[in-house]
Amino acid sequence: MLTRYERSGASSRLRLIQYAGPLGLQGMSSSLQPFFDDNYLRRLYSGSPTLATTLVAYARRAGQLIRAGHADIMWLEKEALPWLPWALECAMLPRVVPLVVDYDDAVFHRYDLHPSAAVRRLLGRKLDRLMASASLVTAGNCYLADRAKMAGAQQVEIVPTVVDLTAYTLRPDTFSASGPTIGWIGTPSTWTEYMAPKLPLLTQAAEAAGGRIAAVGAGRAAAAYPLLDNLPWTEESEVMRIHEMDIGIMPLTDTPWARGKCGYKLIQYMACGIPVIASPVGVNAEIVEHGVNGLLASSDAEWAEALQTLLRDANLRARMGEAGRRKVERDYSLQVWGPRVAQMLRDVASTGKSR
Repeated sequence: MLTRYERSGASSRLRLIQYAGPLGLQGMSSSLQPFFDDNYLRRLYSGSPTLATTLVAYARRAGQLIRAGHADIMWLEKEALPWLPWALECAMLPRVVPLVVDYDDAVFHRYDLHPSAAVRRLLGRKLDRLMASASLVTAGNCYLADRAKMAGAQQVEIVPTVVDLTAYTLRPDTFSASGPTIGWIGTPSTWTEYMAPKLPLLTQAAEAAGGRIAAVGAGRAAAAYPLLDNLPWTEESEVMRIHEMDIGIMPLTDTPWARGKCGYKLIQYMACGIPVIASPVGVNAEIVEHGVNGLLASSDAEWAEALQTLLRDANLRARMGEAGRRKVERDYSLQVWGPRVAQMLRDVASTGKSR
């Protein structure tokens, strides 16, 4: 497993690392080989310089690629050498090992939509060439899968981002005396892009309902704001934090990058029995069944109406939360997808061609 991060990186933990257990049950052993270590993410989110840790990461990855020649499958998250041209990455990838590449974000848009013409010219088609060279591309949604198909990938499978139901338990059936909580979980960058513009609207809705807003993982990006509780994220506490929410939200803007997102926070909320409100962008419109397990909202007026509807009706929140949990159990759980992904990898090992 050539991941981007260690466990503290959500994409790496959810798209590859959490499958180690299901693979083991199928008699497959895995070795985790991250590009960045946890120290890089700590420095990045604290605003500290990361140049030295980045250079170390490239050296580490070079050694990993050399050792990968002894594996039966190389399972790669996104790309092996970020920001380096395809010719160099191609030369470093072992040719005798079948390659599986996974995408849960539209990372190709970092290159093909970059403001610099030089970056677009040098790297714009890099990931398309990588996808075309793989025995299998796994994609978190249709938008990413379509890109892989257009790139000429040999085989493309949609694998949603999923949760382990043994960790994601239902929210206790208790209600806070301080009023309902509108909750969000994410990273500092997604807070700045998607949540910060919605704060006046969210604050107004929370105040009218006598409630509060909980932001988990926003860090220093979230400035002090009325009724806002800025809470730290840890893997150990994230389920507990979601249990403290009454509504989970995922606002997005309709951009190419946002269309590539896999709606993971919605799946987290729903797994805990929390109703959701989301922008109908990309896969969000598939995860959220409007009026069943949550509400979809585009304009500020629709967001205000959706918030008011759920904030004032605890019974509706409970019904939608139950429906969301059932959908996760059926469509978005590690218990369902673990054996499926294991079989995909086994098939590549037995029939996959070298690059």
